[in-house]
Amino acid sequence: MAANSGKRPVAYVTRVECFSACHRLHSKQLNDEDNHEIFGKCNNPNGHGHNYKLEVTVRGPVDAVTGMVMNVTDLKRIINSVVMDVMDHKHLDLDVPVFRDSNLVSTTENVAVVIFEAIQGQLPSQVALYEVKVHETDKNIVVYRGEHE
Repeated sequence: MAANSGKRPVAYVTRVECFSACHRLHSKQLNDEDNHEIFGKCNNPNGHGHNYKLEVTVRGPVDAVTGMVMNVTDLKRIINSVVMDVMDHKHLDLDVPVFRDSNLVSTTENVAVVIFEAIQGQLPSQVALYEVKVHETDKNIVVYRGEHE
C-alpha cells in the first residue's frame, strides 16, 4: 500500500436477503380497463406473490484497523429494519405505508427505489450505497443506483 501514497483501497460489499411479499400492479391514476390492459394478470384484484431476492451493495474505503468497509452485521441490521420488518410476508399495497398512502405502483422498480432510499439514510458517513438489486423472479431483475433524470 506504500505505492498508493497512503490512499486506502475501495471495496464493494454486498449483503443478500430474501423476502416474500404480495402485491397488485394497479395504478390509482388509471381506470380499471387501462390497468388490466397494461398489467394483465398481475392486476388481479387479490394480488399475487413473489419470493424476492435482494442484494444491497455498499462502497467505501477499507478501514486500516478493522479491514472492513462496514461491519456486515450493521448492514444486516439496517436491511432487517427497513426491508424485512416492513415488507417480508406483507401485502405491499395494503401493509406498506409508502405504497398504501400514495400513488406509487408497487412495481419491482419502485420497490428497489423505496429500499434504496430507506437504506441510504442509515449508513455510516464514510460508506456510500452503491446499488440495490431486486430479483422479482429468476428472469426479472431490477437494479437501482440512485440515479435520476
